[in-house]
Amino acid sequence: MFEIFSIQSSSGSYTVELGIGQLTSKTPTSTYELIIVDSKVSHLWPQLNGHANFSMPVLAIEENKTLATCAELIEGLRVRGANRSSSFCAFGGGIIQDLATFTASVYMRGIQWTYVPTTFLGMVDSCIGGKSSINVGPYKNIAGNYYPPQKIIIDIGFCKTLDLPELQAGLCEAVKICFAAEGDQFEEYLNLFTDQAHFLSSEQLFNVISLSLATKKQFIEDDEFDLGPRLLLNFGHTFGHAIEAATDFKITHGVAVGMGMLAEIKLAGLTGVVDRDSGRIQKLRKHIAYLLNQIPDMTKGIMAMDLESAVRAFKSDKKHRKDAYAVIMPNQIGFLQREFLPNSLDTDAKVLQVFEWLKSDLYLEGVE
Repeated sequence: MFEIFSIQSSSGSYTVELGIGQLTSKTPTSTYELIIVDSKVSHLWPQLNGHANFSMPVLAIEENKTLATCAELIEGLRVRGANRSSSFCAFGGGIIQDLATFTASVYMRGIQWTYVPTTFLGMVDSCIGGKSSINVGPYKNIAGNYYPPQKIIIDIGFCKTLDLPELQAGLCEAVKICFAAEGDQFEEYLNLFTDQAHFLSSEQLFNVISLSLATKKQFIEDDEFDLGPRLLLNFGHTFGHAIEAATDFKITHGVAVGMGMLAEIKLAGLTGVVDRDSGRIQKLRKHIAYLLNQIPDMTKGIMAMDLESAVRAFKSDKKHRKDAYAVIMPNQIGFLQREFLPNSLDTDAKVLQVFEWLKSDLYLEGVE
């Protein structure tokens, strides 16, 4: 199984190479001049350290996704002799990608880089699009820019060291992308799960990644800078980011987005945006609940959520307007649209009601 395609961007095209074993099954080489690598990945796959003369390991935790860490990486590149014609390769998940994107874009006003996602979530979603999001102080993802890599290498072999919650987190993002599209991608996605005997086989993972990225490619090529249709890919993120923050990141990003989609469907009902679930919404709710219900300690994680902190994080989301909350919600026929809810005590009460509903575990109701 192998696939290669290109993404068009304002800074030029970049390629995506999808396969199995391009990196994980090879002996160390000196392919890359410099690397930035998640220290956990470096431990699990020690042969990656042989891909560079100089390696910069990073502890990939949310607290390190900061401008201060980018400054350390910039210093590290300079100490290792990187110049404007240099390039580096980044191995890791979304945190490493954010740090590498921002660092590459500002180091000597921009150098080339290659990205190798090692998480399933990175493979199905964040690896393309070129966005960075950096935390500053208490504000999550408040700083960032667009600076895609020259090349993306997706090696499904890295999934061998991922546990079930990490795979489920990626599926939550993949189904979000397919659900956001106006074509048949959502049904195509669901059809990939008809054979439960081969659930999460290498072939199934390959097909999910291929479909998810092909779908997202359409969004980012039509709307590179999040001014229109690409905004629909924020579905689940307004509540999702708040869930992450209010649980001190005990609930990881992809899982939080899965819960966030259910939350935004719930809010659509409470605010009158929809008066009943369409068949399309029902299929999505059932699939997400199925994914979340397989994750160990989900109840323990959500019980750690502080409701006051959750509402505060929701209200401080950077996508909101001064007088309105911007939330992606389904419409009556089950397709997504951007809604602006009045910044009022009544809306705040409904938002709190949704967080209380999540904490009650009722979002898992009806799971077969």
